[in-house]
Amino acid sequence: MSVVVVRHGETEWSAAGRHTSVTDLPLTTAGEDAARALRGVLATWDLAQVLVSPRLRARRTAELAGFPDAEVDDDLAEWFYGDYEGITTQQIRETVPGWTVWTHPTPGGETAEEVGARLDRVVARARAVDGDTLVIGHGHALRVLAARWLDQPVAEGRFFRLDTATCSVLGHEHEYPVLLRWNVPAPG
Repeated sequence: MSVVVVRHGETEWSAAGRHTSVTDLPLTTAGEDAARALRGVLATWDLAQVLVSPRLRARRTAELAGFPDAEVDDDLAEWFYGDYEGITTQQIRETVPGWTVWTHPTPGGETAEEVGARLDRVVARARAVDGDTLVIGHGHALRVLAARWLDQPVAEGRFFRLDTATCSVLGHEHEYPVLLRWNVPAPG
């Protein structure tokens, strides 16, 4: 059993490094093209379930990648940034030096523990099916998913850079959960 992890295609805010959780932005033209390019890679998988974040950018990526009927799973929503929605890390660091989502609170947003609990439920869903699972979601949340798959604390997600419209695979080697592939762009 594996989990195929796909981050949504580019949006205007993701291209600018702006934190985007609840703001429902469309994909850019480049984001749509990259999502379409994922179709060939993802078509090779025999999937037991396909789960997608409720956000438009993730659902549109799923549709363009060949999964218009993906099941919406609210647990795949991006980390809720609260007061930091729409601003960049550099802007946050003007008032909170050294800030990262991994090491500091997000005022008005979710805690690391809350995000971890959501992604633990996604891991449990993936492990409960007989076969592979595709998840389509967001940068920080999917990095948390990888950390939790590996039985690591949420903050370890900081080590898993994840670009837009990339494909990653979580799996096993013997009885151990492992990263099989990470942050691979679709050919094209």
